[in-house]
Amino acid sequence: MIAYLFVLAVGLVAGVISGVIGTGSSIILLPILVFTFGPKQAVPIMAVAAVMANLARVMAWWKLIDWRAFAAYSITGIPAAAIGARTLLALPVNLINSFLGLFFILMIPVRHWLIARNLRLRLWHLSLAGGVIGFLTGVVLSTGPLSVPAFTAYGLVKGAFIATEAASSLFLYVGKLIVFGEFGALPPDIFIKGLLVGASLMAGTFAGKIVMLKLSERAFQYLLDGLLFCSGISLLWAAIA
Repeated sequence: MIAYLFVLAVGLVAGVISGVIGTGSSIILLPILVFTFGPKQAVPIMAVAAVMANLARVMAWWKLIDWRAFAAYSITGIPAAAIGARTLLALPVNLINSFLGLFFILMIPVRHWLIARNLRLRLWHLSLAGGVIGFLTGVVLSTGPLSVPAFTAYGLVKGAFIATEAASSLFLYVGKLIVFGEFGALPPDIFIKGLLVGASLMAGTFAGKIVMLKLSERAFQYLLDGLLFCSGISLLWAAIA
């Protein structure tokens, strides 16, 4: 019972942070879920919760969604996420932890490399990015650090970025859940756990909207890097422990 309450409390905090910076809920929660339920259960639980978290962001910023950017990104991202999810189900547990941990840590320099280049993307670039990031979302679950520069390089900022990225991610995660369901990785108990965690994320997301505009760009970068590093180290520790 204490473990469940702790997970829900972390989910609330993760929801607030993701509501502020547009990403981070999976990065924060996934290591906690891995330690509590194991990686094979943690990934589908987080996928259910991520659907709910993205739905909350869509509801909070509905009027600011850039539907052209959403369509360009999702048309390739949705099938790619399904393929990535099928790949994930075939991987051994320790390899999942190691891959997730290394991915999170490597995203720190990759993010800054993309930001330093000040890339400007068009719609067809977003389609290419959607395919690549969609597949990685299927495998590693959280690719917010990649989707952030993709959408911001297209020209989306603040509420428009959060809304459009959330709408795109929502459908990517739905595609991933369908694959989990078809291959028996989403039994009722896992689904219910995901709903509970997702409810805490949704509550935090709406609270995060209140403080989003107060966060500076530098604070955003430091917060995201810190989340990536801590989560990556914890998952690598789980892989070798």
